[in-house]
Amino acid sequence: MNRKLILALSAAFAATACSHAEPPQNAADSAAAKQCTALKNAQIADTRITKAEWSADGNVDADKMSSLTGGATTASKAGAHCIVEGEIGARTGVDGQHYGTKFQMRLPAQWNNKFLFQGGGGVDGFVAPALGSIPVRSSTATPALERGYAVVSMDGGHPNPTPNFGTDPQARLDFAYQSTGKVTAVAKQLIQKMYQAAPQHSYFMGCSNGGREAMIAAQRYPNEFDGVIAANPGFRLSRAAIAEVWDTHHLLKAAPKNSDGHKILANAFTQADLDKVSQAVLNRCDAKDGLKDGIINAWESCDFQPEMAGLSKTKTAALKAVFDGAKNSKGEPIYSGWFYDSGINADGWRKWKLGTSQTAEPDARNITLGAGSLKWYFMSPPVPDFDLSKFNFDTDTPKTYATGKINDATATDMSAFKANGGKFIIVTGISDPVFSAKDQRDWFVSMQRDTPDAQSFSRMFMVPGMTHCGGGQAFDDFDPLTALEQWHDNGKAPEVMLAQGKAFANRSMPLCAYPKVATYVGGDKDKAESFACR
Repeated sequence: MNRKLILALSAAFAATACSHAEPPQNAADSAAAKQCTALKNAQIADTRITKAEWSADGNVDADKMSSLTGGATTASKAGAHCIVEGEIGARTGVDGQHYGTKFQMRLPAQWNNKFLFQGGGGVDGFVAPALGSIPVRSSTATPALERGYAVVSMDGGHPNPTPNFGTDPQARLDFAYQSTGKVTAVAKQLIQKMYQAAPQHSYFMGCSNGGREAMIAAQRYPNEFDGVIAANPGFRLSRAAIAEVWDTHHLLKAAPKNSDGHKILANAFTQADLDKVSQAVLNRCDAKDGLKDGIINAWESCDFQPEMAGLSKTKTAALKAVFDGAKNSKGEPIYSGWFYDSGINADGWRKWKLGTSQTAEPDARNITLGAGSLKWYFMSPPVPDFDLSKFNFDTDTPKTYATGKINDATATDMSAFKANGGKFIIVTGISDPVFSAKDQRDWFVSMQRDTPDAQSFSRMFMVPGMTHCGGGQAFDDFDPLTALEQWHDNGKAPEVMLAQGKAFANRSMPLCAYPKVATYVGGDKDKAESFACR
């Protein structure tokens, strides 16, 4: 907080504390606490503030939905701050259910004059703790709130993490993009009321659907944000939802039946099968970056073919069908294919494509999340009782186009965001099993073609071996927020991010801005300086 403001507030207000927190420890915090609790009565159009409390101990709970958001998996202490919660646009939907966009905002006592919008995950429907952690769950970088950012999170305009909001037209628009605009406007007003100043810089950071929201922020609200970090973004979510059905159809062809005659999706590929594929991919492509070390930095030049894994014909056909991508009967692509990478045997890959259920009820996220989303939200109108085993990739695919137009962050001309001085960073795992890194690469190339001088504002970092929002055989501990800060604040464009990872203990590796990759040039293979971006 500005020191003059602190002194002024200290003189104007007596020390106070909210009923659920410890008393502030000094005059500055006392003034901030008073200013905080006053936000309970803030008058903001179409917005109801339900909570304004001072947190003297700075505790922030773990993100219970971190598997979808990439958020913090453990609780943390972020320093004294104000917690504000509320709802924008409360209403009754056409389905008779309550709707509105709920949010949480945390405003630190020691504000750095910056604002960060924290993206959600899955189909939203929950408000994660507004900590602003790097949305790659394996990152150990300092969260935004602890750096002094004012941070906001939201639920995307509906109250439950289920897709049945798709029956309400306004809820569809809110989830697609409008909640982002609404919450941004309210958050900036709360910042003004708390600190008597507007944020000097506004950033958006998220993974998965939160990464899509980050791209939406840059594309639909280019004047509201100075910087965006999109990690493993589901930017073409409507087509990825179809690809999930495609994958399931083909994986079930390789799935054995149980004693009751039911096919068990999880057993289409055993762990031994996936280990075999991963090792075969490494055998073929690991050394292409100059060093055989368990990581495929030269991922674009990997020419692995599924026949090289030595699986049965049925399993080889299923693997090829999945990695070639969803197609219609004419062989025309519906969704992108995928890069072969070592992370196929990681737990995060199995959770999405196969699951672990040994019953007739699969628990793969492609089904538990994807199936409902396709039937309730992406298909227009919603068809809740649709039998996805009978999905026709010729005639049913067009039923998703209308939602795709409002939901998918596919714009490739980002001139407006660039003109406003915005900086744009994408981070994607090559082994992401739900949003294709190949699709992300192709979009980025198209964007650089369609946006003049795109290199001046955009960078993409691809992480070999990393699955969805962290995990896998990868160097998946890195810090894109500091890279964005250095770029926007100091004009230092990020050409490399230093990375580590639990899968490669006591090693470090540079993540290189696309199209360059980390190439071994000699020396200790465990040290990042033994690699150059080429």
